[in-house]
Amino acid sequence: MNKISIIIPIFNEVNSISKLLLHLESEIFQKEAIEIIVVDGGSTDGSQDSLRTNFNIRLIEVGKGRAKQMNAGAKAATGNILYFIHCDGFPPKYFDQIITNEVQKGNLAGCFRLKFDYNHLLLIVSQWFTRFNHISCRGGDQSLFITKNLFEEIKGFDEKYIIYEDNEIISRLYAKKQFVVLPDCIVTSARRYRENGVWRLQFHFGIIHLKRRVGHSNESMLRYYKKHIL
Repeated sequence: MNKISIIIPIFNEVNSISKLLLHLESEIFQKEAIEIIVVDGGSTDGSQDSLRTNFNIRLIEVGKGRAKQMNAGAKAATGNILYFIHCDGFPPKYFDQIITNEVQKGNLAGCFRLKFDYNHLLLIVSQWFTRFNHISCRGGDQSLFITKNLFEEIKGFDEKYIIYEDNEIISRLYAKKQFVVLPDCIVTSARRYRENGVWRLQFHFGIIHLKRRVGHSNESMLRYYKKHIL
């Protein structure tokens, strides 16, 4: 029987993690084939105390950095399928069965389409493009499932990336022609868009994508991110 290890990196997510855990509990098809691993990057807001659910959740504490946190979660995972999800993403009903069915078809890695919880024209257009199986339409908010064997084969997340780590690993999966986009949607919070302004934030994300495409260093992308987004 396939087993899915859900890996959730957190850092000061006290207002989000409990909502996600309750959502996962209500939407899972086969609870006995699931483990949840929460990887904390040094939260100071009490996020660790919010892990209350009927699931037996494993809490791992490592240094801050999503790539490092997700690699630590994968190393501790006992499932043969890994499912990485951000704290503000809510996968569709029976997402575990959907993922398992895809793996059984031979699709060893992929993601869901994206839907924002905010009806803004730019975000509606942006989420529409996530149905296409092209690297330019990918992002970490769509979550990522991957078999543990394939994850280990490609050596996991590149910890040199403080940002853009999701896109970097997905680019390697595309290079191996091993990526599918599932027709169901994961709903993600548009909180950062509301806080920063939709057009402004989308512009800066676009610049970061462009920097990556033309060969800028990780440090260059991180400096831009800290200057314009953080």
